[in-house]
Amino acid sequence: MKSDKVVDAKKLACPMPIIKTKKAINELQPGEVLEVHATDKGAKNDFTAWTNSSGHELLKQVEEDNVLTFWIKKG
Repeated sequence: MKSDKVVDAKKLACPMPIIKTKKAINELQPGEVLEVHATDKGAKNDFTAWTNSSGHELLKQVEEDNVLTFWIKKG
């Protein structure tokens, strides 16, 4: 999936992946896609809740080799 910006939040514990994501998404234009890589297992629930409450769209999430990758479209 194409992304406009990538955030590496691997090896960071909650709430740092969300904080880094929030900062990065503020730099994007509406409709652009942010790709986030995280290893914190709680990130699945965190990103789902955060996108629902912030007006952004969680397009896709995959887990491969203990790395969670999220694609978030800025609302």
